Amino acid sequence: MTYKFRIGLRPQWTLGGDDDPAPVPLQDMLALLSAIDATGNIAGACRACGLSYRHAWGVLRRFEAIFGTQLLITNRRQGTQLTPFAQRLLWANRRIEARLMPTLDSMASELQEELERLLPESGPHLRLHASHGFAVESLMQHMGNRKPGLELRYRTAIEALASLERRECDLAGFQVPLGDFEAPIMERYAQWLHADEYMLIHLAVRNAGLFVTAGNPKQISGMADLARPDVRFVNRQIGSSTRYLVGLMLQRAGVSISEVQGYETNEFTHMAIAAHIASGMADTGMGVETAASRFGLDFIPLVRERYFFAIRKSSLETPAMRDLLSIMRSPDYVGYVSQLAGYDTRDTGRLQTLEEAFS
Repeated sequence: MTYKFRIGLRPQWTLGGDDDPAPVPLQDMLALLSAIDATGNIAGACRACGLSYRHAWGVLRRFEAIFGTQLLITNRRQGTQLTPFAQRLLWANRRIEARLMPTLDSMASELQEELERLLPESGPHLRLHASHGFAVESLMQHMGNRKPGLELRYRTAIEALASLERRECDLAGFQVPLGDFEAPIMERYAQWLHADEYMLIHLAVRNAGLFVTAGNPKQISGMADLARPDVRFVNRQIGSSTRYLVGLMLQRAGVSISEVQGYETNEFTHMAIAAHIASGMADTGMGVETAASRFGLDFIPLVRERYFFAIRKSSLETPAMRDLLSIMRSPDYVGYVSQLAGYDTRDTGRLQTLEEAFS
C-alpha cells in the first residue's frame, strides 16, 4: 500500500506586544514582501500570492502600524521597493528557513515513519543518516510516498558513520574531497569504514568553495584572504566535515584560525551559510556551489567532493535497497540532480568497494 499523506513542517514567525498579547502570525506579510521583492510591484505580488489588492494593502498597513515604520517605498518610475527594515525582515526569514529546514525535514520524516508503522500493511523502510546535501534533499523529494520508505536524519558525516556502525541506520552519507585533502579526511573516517563490511553507493560529485557577495567587492580569491582584517567569515558547525576541511585549507595557506574574523560564527547548512552572506552579515564562507547560486552569490571553486552512501554488504540484496538503487539510477532523479549548479551525476548509483573508490 502507498499512503496518500506526506508530513511537512515549516518555521513560523509570530509577533506579540504589550497591548496585544495574542501572537500574530507573519506568514502572509512575509510572503507578500517576498513577492513584492520579486515582482517590483504590489499588483504582481497580489497575483503571485492570490490576494486582492485591498487585502494586501490591509496586511501591509496592519504591520506598518505594529512595527511603527514603513515597509514599502513607492516610486512611479521605479515601481515598489522594500524599505531597509522590510528587507532585513525578509533576509531574517530566509536565514531562519535555511538554518531550520534540514532539522524540520528530519523531524517530519521521523514522524511520517512512526505514523506509517501504525497503519495496516506497513512495509519495511530504510533509515538514512547523512550530512546535508542537495542530492540527498532531492532523493527525498523523488521518493515521495514510493516504497521503500526512506526515513531521513541529517547528521554530520562522523555522526552518520557512527550510526551505521551501531546499526541505527541502513545508509550513512558522507563527503570526501578529491586531491590533496582526501587522505586526511579519510583518516578521520577510517575507524568507521571497514572494507570487509561496507560497500559504497556513489551519489554525486559537487563543487565546493568560497561564497562571496555578487561582484566580489572585497576581491577575495582564496583562503589566504581570510586573514585580512576587513574580511568577515562564517563557518560550519563544530564536528562538520566542511569545518574540518576549512581548517586543513587554512593550514595549507599558512593562516592561523585566530587570524580569521568570524571563525567561531557557525551555521548548520550550505544554504544558511549563503543566506548569512547574502544578508550582509559576513563577506565569505565555505559551501557547495548550488547554495551560492540560489542566493545570487559569486562562487570561488576550491575543491571537488565526492558524496557517498555507505551501506552494509549484507543489505545490498534486500528488496528495499534494490528499489532505492533503482530510484537513484532513474532518469528523473539523475536528470534533476545534474541540473543543480556544480553537480556531476555521471556515476550516480554506482556501487563500489572502498578499495575501488579510494585505491
